[in-house]
Amino acid sequence: MTPQQASARTAGICSLAPVIPVLVIEDAGSAADLARALIAGGLPVLEVTLRTPAAPAAIRAMAAVAGGIVGAGTLLTADDVQTARAAGAQFGVSPGATPSLLATCEDAGLPLLPGAATASEAMALLERGYAMQKFFPAEATGGAAALRALGGPLPQISFCPTGGITLESAPDYLRLGNCPCVGGSWVAPPELIAAGDWETIRALAAEAAALAGTL
Repeated sequence: MTPQQASARTAGICSLAPVIPVLVIEDAGSAADLARALIAGGLPVLEVTLRTPAAPAAIRAMAAVAGGIVGAGTLLTADDVQTARAAGAQFGVSPGATPSLLATCEDAGLPLLPGAATASEAMALLERGYAMQKFFPAEATGGAAALRALGGPLPQISFCPTGGITLESAPDYLRLGNCPCVGGSWVAPPELIAAGDWETIRALAAEAAALAGTL
């Protein structure tokens, strides 16, 4: 897979909903129910971070739920890419980007949403062929104002900002021309996942999905 193909694929994924839930899953047994709740609420694109031992099994379980597109987040190494692929992830997300990580994803045919926080990082990714990028850590790096500023000299790049974004701040990003979606963890708080409160999570997802109609 070429970088251009990967970027086109992630751009398509990022256009499906205004919010991509960023999920840290401790118990893979709850993953399918969580996926059903989020998808029912209108958020079909799900990012499961590889931060827990349960993550690969959770990706596998979610990938079997109809209507969802499941990705693996926090990809840092070649081993992470292979783990994501073996679990059935349809795309990957990384907080930054290294030449070896990009090459591994391209060789594995795993579309990657690579992270950038500065103009130089964004330009390096664009030079390689990645026009769809993750802006991370969004709030700590200047928030929507910083992303708006990047859009001036780099209008050909689109971003999915992630990191500290809330329901209240998400519209500030989504109103920007270079931001088709945001990533956020607020739609599936750990305490609600642990409690199995799928109806509340579905309602939070519906609230997030409705942001598309308010912009």
